[in-house]
Amino acid sequence: MAGEALFGVRLERRPTPSRAMMLATPPLAVLLTVMAGAVMFAALGFDPSAALKAYFISPLTTLYGVGELAVKATPLAMIGIGLALGFRGNVWNIGAEGQLTLGAICAGGLALAFYGDEGWWLLPLMMAGGAAGGLAYAAIPAFLCTRFNANEILTSLMLTYVATLLLSYLVTGPWKDPDGFNFPESRLFNDEALLPVILEGTRLHLGAPMALAAVAVGWVIVARTLIGFQIKVVGLTPIAAGYAGFSQARAIWFTLLLSGGLAGLAGAIEVAGPIGQLQPSISPGYGFTAIIVAFLGRLHPLGVLLAALLMALSYLGGEQAQIELGLPLAVTGVFQGMLLFFLLASDFLTHYRLRRVSPAAVG
Repeated sequence: MAGEALFGVRLERRPTPSRAMMLATPPLAVLLTVMAGAVMFAALGFDPSAALKAYFISPLTTLYGVGELAVKATPLAMIGIGLALGFRGNVWNIGAEGQLTLGAICAGGLALAFYGDEGWWLLPLMMAGGAAGGLAYAAIPAFLCTRFNANEILTSLMLTYVATLLLSYLVTGPWKDPDGFNFPESRLFNDEALLPVILEGTRLHLGAPMALAAVAVGWVIVARTLIGFQIKVVGLTPIAAGYAGFSQARAIWFTLLLSGGLAGLAGAIEVAGPIGQLQPSISPGYGFTAIIVAFLGRLHPLGVLLAALLMALSYLGGEQAQIELGLPLAVTGVFQGMLLFFLLASDFLTHYRLRRVSPAAVG
């Protein structure tokens, strides 16, 4: 299929996009992002080599930095796996940030409800509560989509703000720490409500192996289960899926509930791990960044894991560049935005090509 010719050039869809090009576009997008970042640093008056070293290398020169990389990659990988499965079936859950927040609220609420009466059972209960909270929150756009044909992009995204406002209300109202000097935060959780550290000298906690388990489960669903195959068929050819008896509504429910549950579990891990309490802000936007992670990882569980590590490095690099060079923390968002731009541009060129046409054909 070809588009209209402009200036003697026509945009033409490729008959079959090259698999090699599809696999090459993520590394190409990363390379272009690094090059554009060097230009940006030079324009800001910084030495590009020093800035890039501070951004991409300095955070990984210590054991603590490597641990922090895994800490930040944990929620990104966990959320990215759920989103990738949904995107395979053209189910667009854009509200993972809200589901993460509600999962954190549910897990934190359990920690506060049993404050002073903790036992070994509390931490598993918090994880289950966080997953259940995110799952239940994702069930709202799933119901609206399958029952009323409401767009899940809009409903899931708008519910994010509801969850954020609910968290703000709780930490400034009924759940505010009575001994916290009026700061908008809950009590600090007791040790029984915190994830144990698994690497001495770092903050790396038990949530990291849980994220790896989620990646493994995601791979099994994609490669070894009927529901994984159904999701793929529904996403590629809905009409053929209907003839085969595959239910689109079932794919919507499964992927939204799974992605919501994983996002809620990520929220529980955050409050029981590096944060240790409820605050007005639980994440720096992990739920939205995980969308980039899913696409950068080519919607494949192993790719999602690698992309999560890269995006986690962008958070660490932004903090390191702020400390070493005085760059604003907003550089992190700029890098993530450039990466998404170059990834989408590269993807576009894998599906379309520019073809020159003769002046007579243009006329």
